[in-house]
Amino acid sequence: MRSTSYEHPLAFWSGVTITTVGVLLQLPSYFMAHDMHYHLAGMPVTTEMAVGMVLLFIGVGITTYSLFPKSRDSRPELSKVSITPLDDAPIRPAHIGLLLVMAAAITIDVMKPTAFAFLAPGAAAEYGLRGPLNPTADALPIGLYPLAGISGTMIGSFIWGWLGDRIGRRASILLAAIIFIATSTCGTMPEFWMNLITCFVMGLGVGGMLPLTFVLLSETVPRRHRGWMIVLIGSDIAGAYIIVSWLASTWAAPDQLGWRLLWLIGLPTGLILLLLNRWIPESPRFLIKQGRDEEAQSVMRKYGATIVETPSELAVEQNLGRGSRLAFSKPFLGLTVVVVLLALSIGTTQYGFQQWMPSNLQRLGFSEVNASEILRNAAIIGFPFSLPIALLYGFWSSKKTIILVTAVMGGSLATFALLGDQVAANRTLLYVLLVVPVWGISILNAVLAAYTAEIYPTVIRARTSGLSAGATKAGGVLILALVVTAVAIPSVRVTAAVGVIPMALAMIALIAFGPETRHKQLERITAEELMPSSRRSGEL
Repeated sequence: MRSTSYEHPLAFWSGVTITTVGVLLQLPSYFMAHDMHYHLAGMPVTTEMAVGMVLLFIGVGITTYSLFPKSRDSRPELSKVSITPLDDAPIRPAHIGLLLVMAAAITIDVMKPTAFAFLAPGAAAEYGLRGPLNPTADALPIGLYPLAGISGTMIGSFIWGWLGDRIGRRASILLAAIIFIATSTCGTMPEFWMNLITCFVMGLGVGGMLPLTFVLLSETVPRRHRGWMIVLIGSDIAGAYIIVSWLASTWAAPDQLGWRLLWLIGLPTGLILLLLNRWIPESPRFLIKQGRDEEAQSVMRKYGATIVETPSELAVEQNLGRGSRLAFSKPFLGLTVVVVLLALSIGTTQYGFQQWMPSNLQRLGFSEVNASEILRNAAIIGFPFSLPIALLYGFWSSKKTIILVTAVMGGSLATFALLGDQVAANRTLLYVLLVVPVWGISILNAVLAAYTAEIYPTVIRARTSGLSAGATKAGGVLILALVVTAVAIPSVRVTAAVGVIPMALAMIALIAFGPETRHKQLERITAEELMPSSRRSGEL
């Protein structure tokens, strides 16, 4: 199988087609609700919707089958293909194409969890749910909605991490894309419980795509450019926030197409990603590890690498086990503590502070549209700062850059925790303080994902990236569960304070255990963690 094809091409495109038809059959009910401002709550499930749901299951099942590789030798002979020429290759148009496609993938992926913050007020009003704007209602809490989705992303991060090491990085990304298409029907569900189920499944795909895009980039981009390029592309997480906040304040506004549009946009964006898949290669490192040398050589040539027959640099990893517990073994335990703590701080901030900020702004007197505009503007103001952070990560120090971003984030959140609701009294101060957590959490997410993809060996790189992403979502699950059970009120002060504690602990752990990765070959970073004396032996 070529690295840009499929085990079963006919099955793949048949599955995509059937899934798309299944989604289209859900849309008539949505458009028929035009006169009711696209409110579908309480409407019956039509025959077309029921048939469409069946087709969704069939289409996703066929696509999954098409992407699983045929069984191969589980213990292939160690490759004799050197990866160094790929790491030292100059930047080519193929690299730029990959970066652009991965940027699109990251944007499409992050739009899903970001949407929860902006659709929560509309969904709560339509279904009559209890939320920050209606805290005394005798009904189910709106917090169940994002809790279902974020729980799915947490589980999906672990599942897709395993899949990435099992069937490949590229195949797993495409599988996540088909999940995006199928679960765009979350925007047409007439009952709240149906929303919870479809959004949980959506989360499964969302949780897997983001870490795998960073893994694929880290294993393909030349090492001198790897750090800053990955962080810069990862910073497009903020771009997703800008797009969603713009949609929420325009086309998805209550007097336009409504909050459900923020889910339905998954159909066209998922299809776009699948059409761009010809520019997504399989990781040459994964292929070499699987003994698929011819395919690895084909990818390497595409990216300007000369094929050199010599004992592979991946030999440093040959004695490592394949178990998922390797990340918690002695050589990597300190790294895993850093990754998990930092991920938890990101999750509690993103799904606590950022998640409830639109609702909190409305509670403080801003309209729904104005709240969305304020957050959109804060994201736009902060977005240009992504470039200097990416350059610092790539050319100054990966470790020190993460510490710097974490310190700035912690300072901003600490200020919100001190001021509480009083922050809304001064619009200028509100903007200045919001820029850091709204934009900063995106860039911190990006640098963590890039760092995680660099510090672990190839054999578990996808799984540990999934662990990082899963821990991020675990922080979200924790704070959303507290909200649902009413143990914690999702106020500005509380949500800001919850994010500061793990952030401070993460900084301490990073200073103690975090390695420097700037311009190093991935296999050298692994060797230094396993054999500290190798630091004196020069580059691989």
